[in-house]
Amino acid sequence: MNLQQRDKLVNWHPYTQMKTAEDAIPIVKGKGAYLFDDKGKQYIDAVSSWWVTLHGHAHPYIAQKVSEQLQTLEQVIFAGFTHQPAIQLSENLLKLLPDNQEKVFYSDNGSTAVEVALKMCIQFAHNQGKKKTKILAFKDAYHGDTFGAMSVSGRSVWTKPFGDMLFDVAFIDTPTSENLRGLQSQISHIADEIACFIYEPLVQGAAGMLTHNPEDLSELMKFCKKQNILLIQDEVFTGFGRTGKLFAADYLTEKPDIMCFSKGLTGGTMPMGITTSSNEIFNAFLSEDKYKTLFHGHSFTANPLACTAALASMELLLNKETQDNIRLITDKHKEFSQILNQHPKVENVRQTGTILAWDIKTEQGTSYFNTIGKFFYKEFLNKGIILRPLGNIMYLVPPYCITTEDLEYIYQTILQVLQMKPN
Repeated sequence: MNLQQRDKLVNWHPYTQMKTAEDAIPIVKGKGAYLFDDKGKQYIDAVSSWWVTLHGHAHPYIAQKVSEQLQTLEQVIFAGFTHQPAIQLSENLLKLLPDNQEKVFYSDNGSTAVEVALKMCIQFAHNQGKKKTKILAFKDAYHGDTFGAMSVSGRSVWTKPFGDMLFDVAFIDTPTSENLRGLQSQISHIADEIACFIYEPLVQGAAGMLTHNPEDLSELMKFCKKQNILLIQDEVFTGFGRTGKLFAADYLTEKPDIMCFSKGLTGGTMPMGITTSSNEIFNAFLSEDKYKTLFHGHSFTANPLACTAALASMELLLNKETQDNIRLITDKHKEFSQILNQHPKVENVRQTGTILAWDIKTEQGTSYFNTIGKFFYKEFLNKGIILRPLGNIMYLVPPYCITTEDLEYIYQTILQVLQMKPN
């Protein structure tokens, strides 16, 4: 049997209806912006393998650092013990974040980083003898697939089977200059019940690369702070340069109480999640009372190998060459977005830094289940480009190492495929 046949016998793939899915493409090698299948075909990874691969595949510097660490210390329990990579990573990351972020809690993925943040906020109130259990979130939010993360994500077909098991959330629209006053009124009526407001800043990725303005979000954050509502900023997607700046926080005038990170954290090398907090949050758990402890942990908390990969990735991110590449991608996207804006089959073009998205006009309307996405996905694969449409919503999130030539090839291919008539 070949790899595809063996895979089909044993594996259950994410977000995939296995009854109707085509055989998965076996990837045997990665290098830079490219992936290679078992037949030797080369693909440009234009979505950074689900938005995680910052610097390209099999980056030699990250590989070298992880290899060195592997020969020194691969794992140690993080309850009662610590190690140099975790300490160094926390120190380095906190220097880049808003100055009220002072403590780091390690986990293993973005969804879990969100779970930790929610538990921190609810227990923050509990430890002070208060009961604040309602959460505030955006209607089209996506924060992960574990139960807490699902609860604070927009209600949809993904969450419907578990609807009766999800906790109480007040959903609001994303802020605009027109609706801001109405949102403030809506929040003020339930402010005493709200433990926290969780939000994806500037870009809501899984919702369809929806965007909102930093000025409006800053105003909403400021209002929530006045209402004593804690702020959880989910930078799992937007962190580490995706928006054109190191973090979406760099566009905002207000500081969150808690921040969540994953995806690009390790440069796509291995799973890791981080939840950072202010000392105000941390101090609410300091007590002679052991029941005020944050009871959360993972076997692989602060895994030394993942910490080492994150340190190497962050070092690469701060290099002048990488920052120049981020600016180059941003500028090239901006130029191409002007072309897309004039295209008769395209609407709602939006860009934030290295993230470019647009909707394909279709009679089925904008939806994750719009069948046109499958047609475009296959056409791009045929042409050696990995793009994974969200229904009729197309987007580009390339690794920072991508060349101008590859970007131009992607842009030209997009224009070619747009001229094709879907089957």
